[in-house]
Amino acid sequence: MIRLLPLLSLLLSGCVSLGPNFTAPDWTGPGSWFGGGKARAPISEITEAPIDPNWWTLFRDPQLTALENRVANENLDVAIAALRIDQSRAQFDSARSAGLPRLNASTSYNRQKASNVGQFGQNPSALGASGTNGSTVGGLGSRNLNEIDIFQAGLDASWEIDLWGKLRRGVESAGASAQAAEDAQRGVLLMSLAEVARDYILLRGAQTQLRIARENAQIARDTLNLTKQRAAGGVTTNLDVANASALLSETLARIPALELQEARLINALSLLVGMPPNGLRAELHSPRAVPPVPPRVPVGLPSELARRRPDVRQAEALLHAATAEIGVAKAAFFPSFKLAGSIGMQSVQFTRIFDLNARQYATGPGLTVPLFEAGALRAQLHLTEARQKEAALVYQKIVLSALHEVDNALTSYRYEQARRQQLTDAVAENRLALELARARYAQGVSDFLTVLQTQRNLLANELLLADSTTSVSANLVVLYKALGGGWESDLPDERPTGKRAP
Repeated sequence: MIRLLPLLSLLLSGCVSLGPNFTAPDWTGPGSWFGGGKARAPISEITEAPIDPNWWTLFRDPQLTALENRVANENLDVAIAALRIDQSRAQFDSARSAGLPRLNASTSYNRQKASNVGQFGQNPSALGASGTNGSTVGGLGSRNLNEIDIFQAGLDASWEIDLWGKLRRGVESAGASAQAAEDAQRGVLLMSLAEVARDYILLRGAQTQLRIARENAQIARDTLNLTKQRAAGGVTTNLDVANASALLSETLARIPALELQEARLINALSLLVGMPPNGLRAELHSPRAVPPVPPRVPVGLPSELARRRPDVRQAEALLHAATAEIGVAKAAFFPSFKLAGSIGMQSVQFTRIFDLNARQYATGPGLTVPLFEAGALRAQLHLTEARQKEAALVYQKIVLSALHEVDNALTSYRYEQARRQQLTDAVAENRLALELARARYAQGVSDFLTVLQTQRNLLANELLLADSTTSVSANLVVLYKALGGGWESDLPDERPTGKRAP
């Protein structure tokens, strides 16, 4: 091995890495957030201030905050993604070890006996001039060979010299894949955090609609009692009683569907924090209002979107891995050089295995040149190049989709507030109209159909207002999910520059 050191130094000095070097794609975000223009008189405005990683605290709901704090440690999807990171890191360590020398120790014992009529069983002294054996066994000259014991112990070493960067590109690809797995876990965490916030808001919205339905059911009961009293006094007919009774039944029919929605959302939240069905019922069954949105919503700068979005980061890492694989495929066309050596002891007597004369060794370089692979190497190179092009298009599509998601979320957030304001005004007018209609009906000035229609309008608009209020808060969750915020606290990026590690 010492004699080979000059050759080894020469080989290492000439090592190159075949294939293209990865360069992160240029990111050119919009100069400012768009969002389809301004809606009329929005209550909550966006601002290009830094995003709070714990954006759910903007809702100022302690129960929501407590649930979000449990997601990173208790959500099963996040735990599964963490195990995938372990797998990718193990693959990275395996790829890195391929470029290091290998050393193996071995020991063995064999009891052997050669054939009496085989190669070592021939008796040269018994062979005649004509090549026939004077002492024959089955027509062949032979001698009786004894059994022998063979004891061996030794070390084997080998090292593949990475002349063309095949192993280095493999390590680069495995490292990028490990980074992609980390960003995939961040993406799973972001989705889980957003899903918890969304389901919690929908739950409070369903409970609000339940309260409205029950309040309207009580109003319908009061109206039914009023019509019964007027019918008993001969002021009206049983037609009004039947209509009032139908309105009550119609209102009560809404309640079971809302209760079902409430139960399903509690179960969905229980699953998100790794609990059995109804695991959160004791905490969440008591109704609360929908968490309101803040007056100002920080959304960061457009230029930061690619760094925050885990799916964009993951796509870039996968593109890096695919680019490195091209170098691996190109290096396979060139000869591979390996240094190998072994040293050991061999003896037919165990007591002499450590004698100096029992030593044996072998060392020398080996060269493997691919001469004919039937097109397999060229096909593998074409495959890696096609995969790299696909990864580049996937990255482009994910970036474009991210911009669309942010724009749609901003637009929805703005215009749903304008819709909510209109519904707020409509509900206020419906309540006033119902009071006037009931008073006029009690005085005999108006018929019952006016009361009936006014009450139905009130119920419909109150439910629409509750749904719009829920949508405004849920749209803010969708916006922060599109912006990629929320994973930084639990799964921070350990790279201070935010660049991909090789």
